[in-house]
Amino acid sequence: MPASPDLRLAIDVGGTFTDTVLAAADGTVLASNKTLTTHDDPATGAITGAERALEAANVGIERIGGFIHGTTLATNALLEKRGARVATITTEGFRDILEIAYERRYSQYDIDLQKPDLLVPRTLSFTVPERMSVSGEVLIPLDEAAVPELLAAFDEAGVEAIAICLIHGYANPAHERRLRDLIRAARPDLVISLSSDVSPEAREFDRLCTTVANAYVQPLMEGYLTRFQAAFDARGLTCPILMMTAGGGMTTLATAARFPIRLVESGPAGGAILAARVAEEAGLNEVLSFDMGGTTAKLCLIDEATPQTSRQFEIGRAARFIKGSGMPVRIPVIEMIEIGAGGGSIATVDRLGRLTVGPQSAGSEPGPVAFGRGGAEPTVTDADAALGYLRPETFAEGQFALDIDAARAAIAEKIGTPLGIDGTEAADGISRIVDESMASAGRAHAVESGKDLGARTMIAFGGNGPLHACRVARSAGVSRVVVPPAPGVGSAVGFLFAPVSFEIVRSRYTFLAEIDLAAINALFEAMCAEAAEVVRQGDATSRLHTRRTAFMRYRGQGHEIEIGLPDRALKAEDIPDLTAAFEAAYSLQFSRPVPGMQIEILNWAVRTATQPQSPTPPGAAPEKTDHPVSETRTIQCDVTGQSVEAALVRRAELTPGARFAGPALIVEPQTTTLVGADFAAEVDGFGNLVLTRKARP
Repeated sequence: MPASPDLRLAIDVGGTFTDTVLAAADGTVLASNKTLTTHDDPATGAITGAERALEAANVGIERIGGFIHGTTLATNALLEKRGARVATITTEGFRDILEIAYERRYSQYDIDLQKPDLLVPRTLSFTVPERMSVSGEVLIPLDEAAVPELLAAFDEAGVEAIAICLIHGYANPAHERRLRDLIRAARPDLVISLSSDVSPEAREFDRLCTTVANAYVQPLMEGYLTRFQAAFDARGLTCPILMMTAGGGMTTLATAARFPIRLVESGPAGGAILAARVAEEAGLNEVLSFDMGGTTAKLCLIDEATPQTSRQFEIGRAARFIKGSGMPVRIPVIEMIEIGAGGGSIATVDRLGRLTVGPQSAGSEPGPVAFGRGGAEPTVTDADAALGYLRPETFAEGQFALDIDAARAAIAEKIGTPLGIDGTEAADGISRIVDESMASAGRAHAVESGKDLGARTMIAFGGNGPLHACRVARSAGVSRVVVPPAPGVGSAVGFLFAPVSFEIVRSRYTFLAEIDLAAINALFEAMCAEAAEVVRQGDATSRLHTRRTAFMRYRGQGHEIEIGLPDRALKAEDIPDLTAAFEAAYSLQFSRPVPGMQIEILNWAVRTATQPQSPTPPGAAPEKTDHPVSETRTIQCDVTGQSVEAALVRRAELTPGARFAGPALIVEPQTTTLVGADFAAEVDGFGNLVLTRKARP
């Protein structure tokens, strides 16, 4: 039977679980599951999840007409230092770009400051005589005679990948491309990344770091993606596999293999896409996305159904929560804050006698103590089990037994005894600390963005998000929580709504008042054609949408503000409007514009994407009815910490309009939602759980 576009498969390989979703063309989930991630070969867990989903829906793999995949493999390789042996080639005189970095310390007074690991030691930093001007003119020709000496050095050092980043290579890539061709002709097995391809922007340190990171994971990702496609092809898959990117779009395997750095944080990006979709359906203008999995928690601000985005991201921070302590990469990314607070986060008592949680995680191997897979350190999931929030009879679709007694014993031994409290108090302490950590991160992220959490609705998903949502919302000052259908596999569901897209940024410096419109319009025409070509490789028929932007600043400033441009050729009469748009955006961030200052433009960007399917318009609000409660379970109250009886509700039995008061546990195959004692729950017309905090007496 030929492939049917009515069936789509999404697989998200996370640090603890691999999530699989099988859906119809309209996004209706037909089957979903969570399987433990197989770290030795992530494709094994993905295949298991796919086979289970297909079996549950009673369809064959040949029926799949769309396949979207997201993975943490690139992220983990960068964090765990499992990539290729990389050497850099820079312009003669610029060998120490990585060593010099930003010429500042990220923590000024830390005498034991640990510098970030930038993956390439100085012994593998090489140079070549050449020089381009800022406008792309050749000042010193490329010395091709230097290549044999470089090749000998690569052979001696056992180099596997090369990152080429020549000064002003973004303005004229001719020398970078010629150098690549010479090396490739002599050493065809070497993987080569060019800065003019990976990150063609000014600022050589950021550009070099991005190119190094791309080269570092490229051999690993090329091999993984090839094996992944082959494994599914061997089982009868007839459609291409598209990869989720950090920017919230999809791209082809070929593009992903060429730019694997864009796959970093692809899973969390899917979660933000889901939250934006839910917000658009429900008419929510200001949203906080809360995605808590087994290893980390991710929070993202979403306004007008559009996630906040960024052009820069840090990998492997030496000081986890200090900006500037990691390796910067310049890629399109959905901006979110990520902290080491997941179900597998390990709780310990430090040498000062303080209870701490994370960022270390038990992951899936060995996992929490309650999983019975060899884990010995108490985790957040163990605390949730000990407090009665997780039920053995409904946990993880029955994949393995949940040993609550073992979890309680580990918490009592490792946490309770050192602190002089009983196991229940220790479990409650673990829960409260991790929830406050996530709430504090959300508040800080909102303040940094000049926004307030109080007026926002939280959209919670992930394996642990619905379980902690009410507690985090309470601490963050949020009074309304929405839990969408199939929240346990939320990021994978989000993949289904992502467009096929590609973004290109080019540096062309100019003053706004002196802009060469013909040159800039020609640049945009080339960028739009290049982006459209990449998108068409993944979707040859859908209507395309292109967004053009410019990165502007006042003369002499170090950072830019992104300003939208008309989706057409620029005209002289656009200049006053662009000036006004920049001054308005500048005033929003810094209270007022600076009169009389010239405006510079450093970078120009194009994002081309397919048009996503519009959400179903809301119908009439369902009639509210009190849902009968026939079962209860004893839990520790999330407000008072005392034992209380909580309603046990099966989500599959809830209908639109059903409502009931907390405390309650809403169970479903991949997760549990805790309705706090001070919250009430109801089901809206889209099947979302809407949890509203009760007014204080």
